[in-house]
Amino acid sequence: MEKRNKVASNQRHEMTGLERLGLRVSSMINHPIAQMQRWVTIHRLDTDGEAEWEEVMGLLAETPELDLTFNDDESVTVRWEPQSADDRDDLIVDKDCEAEKLEEEAPF
Repeated sequence: MEKRNKVASNQRHEMTGLERLGLRVSSMINHPIAQMQRWVTIHRLDTDGEAEWEEVMGLLAETPELDLTFNDDESVTVRWEPQSADDRDDLIVDKDCEAEKLEEEAPF
């Protein structure tokens, strides 16, 4: 039994290239300085695969609140406008509604 526990504890989930890139981009966008200035430039690293880069950039491009500029050096500058008070209120109301639904659906 002890041997099985050692094998299970030695197995870890390796992040895929897409997960790594998504986490890096998300961290960059959510960084306090980027949030303050409302823009960030994302550089493609040598470890970022072509398919992964295209998929993440495609997802960003599909997000209506974001404005992407594809630079000559293959970096991408992401810009966004500050949310209006109404938009923030809508998000808060939506989160409250979701919390209520979760409470209603809780099996305990």
